Amino acid sequence: MLKPRSAFSGFSADDISAERSFYADVVGVDVTEEDGMLSLKVGDQTVLVYPKEDHQPATFTVLNFEVDDIDRAADVLAGAGVTFERYEDFTQDERGIMRDSGPPIAWFKDPAGNILSIIQTAG
Repeated sequence: MLKPRSAFSGFSADDISAERSFYADVVGVDVTEEDGMLSLKVGDQTVLVYPKEDHQPATFTVLNFEVDDIDRAADVLAGAGVTFERYEDFTQDERGIMRDSGPPIAWFKDPAGNILSIIQTAG
């Protein structure tokens, strides 16, 4: 049996410098860089962003940011230039927030085209 001491998630990007600026300056998470890779520190979790020349963005959400107030979070991100994604299969309000199926959630992309979300969960 493996019995790891911890685990973390990771995904690729084609421009680590653009990713660093986006996550630090727009999203507002602590970002460190080592060996050409980024570590995003979100609460007590770490997410690895690694360079990949032939990067292809995932077609699914790679990272969800839990927020207490999705309306405020959406306004802050929009004010920083973030555009929220629109999906035909979901009813979304003027901000791009889906509210009628599960917890309120809105999707956006990082500079590498990876799909992210803000999600307001009970907490």
